[in-house]
Amino acid sequence: MGKHIIIGAGKIGRGFIAQLLENSGEEFCFIENYEKLAQGLNQVGRYHIHVLGNEQRDSEIIGRKVYTYQDTEEIKEKVLDADCIFTSVGGKNLEGLCEVLGCAVRNRLEQGVAKPLNFITCENWKRPAEILRAGIGKYCGGYEEEYNKKFGFTEAVILRSGIENKEDWLAVNVQDYWELPVNAGKVVGKLPDMEGIVLMEDFDGFLERKFYTYNAANGTVAYIGTLMGYQKIAEGAHDPFILKILRGVYDETSKALCAKYNFPLEKQLEFTESSLQKMQNRIIEDTLERNARDPMRKLGVEDRLLGPALMAYRYGIIPENLAVSIAAAIHYENEQDESACELKKLREKEGVEGVLQKAGKLEKRHPLIKLVKEKEEFLIRERIII
Repeated sequence: MGKHIIIGAGKIGRGFIAQLLENSGEEFCFIENYEKLAQGLNQVGRYHIHVLGNEQRDSEIIGRKVYTYQDTEEIKEKVLDADCIFTSVGGKNLEGLCEVLGCAVRNRLEQGVAKPLNFITCENWKRPAEILRAGIGKYCGGYEEEYNKKFGFTEAVILRSGIENKEDWLAVNVQDYWELPVNAGKVVGKLPDMEGIVLMEDFDGFLERKFYTYNAANGTVAYIGTLMGYQKIAEGAHDPFILKILRGVYDETSKALCAKYNFPLEKQLEFTESSLQKMQNRIIEDTLERNARDPMRKLGVEDRLLGPALMAYRYGIIPENLAVSIAAAIHYENEQDESACELKKLREKEGVEGVLQKAGKLEKRHPLIKLVKEKEEFLIRERIII
């Protein structure tokens, strides 16, 4: 039996990773920065995981301690004996996490613990393991050789959705999905046997495949769906207009991914179909707002829309449908979202060209800018953009 830490007791941390560890009989605790959540979980001492459409696999997680970032001595003690540390804090919070973990990792080095420790980042983010390795490494001066030899920093791909339970704020509703693909090439030593952990050798290709299939699709439905007045992913994914664009997005991303990685096309099409089925599943009440938030980041050059569009160009594919999604994203508005407010100001001042140059780092003459402008006009004609 291994000893593990889950950092981030959000919907993925407590609703997916914890369930895999619980089912495997592993020992684990949480570290959570949101004190109200940590306090609630500690006071109640248990919470429920409801598997949508398969209640027989529901779980009750009982007696798992939740520490906060301020519990520095307890964190040192737990890190000292840990086999794996899973993070699910959101990519933009990783650098702040390094300070919390840096002292604990240095203490482990000073104590001369022999067994390896693997960090498994469960983040929807580019190169999260590298961010964590570099940030924690700043606290380990004088121990560089041991640090590089005994500490693994690897990534996982999250394919399960976790959704808020409206009746119990500590409970989590989750999708009936049970695999956590992990980059085998960055693991140090051997991981304890844990249910659902799938070690993958060709991880980089799989990661980009997931990001440019699932996340591009989510972005398409979220941004066009918001303009059309929908609130839930499943509602938008059933709309005939959105579905036509979405299938075009799947076609463009699939051709580009197969050209780059030599995936069998039929296998990639199966992957896109699983993505579509997930989004159209009305049992999973996922919101457009959650998937659309932080649009300036999601319009980044390597993110879910521009990333596959630029890849398509590299392989001679014109991303007509991805350009529609990008145009819709540029017109996303949400007064409660700081990033969306920044986007609106930039769009109103500099238009599509300014947004794609600033957020997407595109050169002024890049053909994608002209294409997105054309698709913006198309959405205006269709009265999607009003």
